[in-house]
Amino acid sequence: MSQQKLAEAIGVTRQTIIAIEKNKYSPSLEVAFKIALEFGVPLEKVFVYK
Repeated sequence: MSQQKLAEAIGVTRQTIIAIEKNKYSPSLEVAFKIALEFGVPLEKVFVYK
């Protein structure tokens, strides 16, 4: 899935997805859940709390 398609699917900008990927932005809980749901995996498989 492209960054643009993911961004559109969860209602954020492509720049937000890029920032999340580079660990320059911590997504809100809502955005984190939307990403996990989009990929069909549990939240803890997508994001790890450190």
